[in-house]
Amino acid sequence: MGRVVDREMTMMESVRADLAARIAAIDVKAPYSAARDLKPDIDQIRLIAHRNGLNPAVTVAHFVDSALSRGEHGALVHGWLSVLGDAVACERQDVRACDTFAAACSVRLAG
Repeated sequence: MGRVVDREMTMMESVRADLAARIAAIDVKAPYSAARDLKPDIDQIRLIAHRNGLNPAVTVAHFVDSALSRGEHGALVHGWLSVLGDAVACERQDVRACDTFAAACSVRLAG
């Protein structure tokens, strides 16, 4: 039983590391890319997060997609990616965690 838990934790750490690397790569190219060019990368992050039960990251990825659809780009994307990175690293996967990230994103989107 302990080995299964250890393997699952190692796999989740690997998924989180992959997502963090993807977010960092988007952050590097964001200042030089149009918003529409970043959307496929965000979609991939959302899909991977969804497959692995990283619910707050899925929630934030939806908001990032909305921000990109509104045309946000460049330095504005950096803040969104920071929130997405926090959501990926979040240990809690419950509804309250998702609601908390959604509220933070709503304020950011309205601002």
